[in-house]
Amino acid sequence: MKINTAEFIISNSEVSKCPKEPLPEYAFIGRSNVGKSSLINMLTNHKNLAKTSGRPGKTQLINHFKINSNWFLVDLPGYGYARVSKKTKEVFQKFITDYFETREQLVCAFVLVDIRHEAQKIDLEFITYLGETEVPFCIIFTKADKISKGKIDQHVAAYRKALLANNWEEMPQYFVTSSTEETGRESLLEFIDGVNQEIFNSNGF
Repeated sequence: MKINTAEFIISNSEVSKCPKEPLPEYAFIGRSNVGKSSLINMLTNHKNLAKTSGRPGKTQLINHFKINSNWFLVDLPGYGYARVSKKTKEVFQKFITDYFETREQLVCAFVLVDIRHEAQKIDLEFITYLGETEVPFCIIFTKADKISKGKIDQHVAAYRKALLANNWEEMPQYFVTSSTEETGRESLLEFIDGVNQEIFNSNGF
């Protein structure tokens, strides 16, 4: 898939105010400071589409970007650590769950995981939540340029082991990426394009 256009549409904290257009949506979410904004900018080939920040927890709204005029990329607030008040965190965690549980246009969530670390409890808990909620999702391992190929394989294997131990039948589909080196860009966009083709061919939207 070639990205020809990527346009910011709206930011809000209420699912009811999300775009009404019947276009497929792909939501990106992960722990704060996982490299989500850098990944979105790399995927769309726009340096400043998503705002990057050295301060974890910067994204606190549901952000919709229309891609090629036929699907939405949705940037969601990070879960876990963020330098915001407990009350603020509770508010945007609420609209995250509202989004996943009520947004009919959502066709796939991408859970971003920092490949430099072994399986983290908070990531496993969120993955389990998506499974229990029956939200289709894939895992995106980020920052692959920061560690060796051997370590990447070890940490992916650790996630597979942890999920199988938690009653998963198999490892969910995953992508290994690096925003700096553009690793995984083509395979991720091909996956999205394939899902879109299935949807449009079946008149799912």
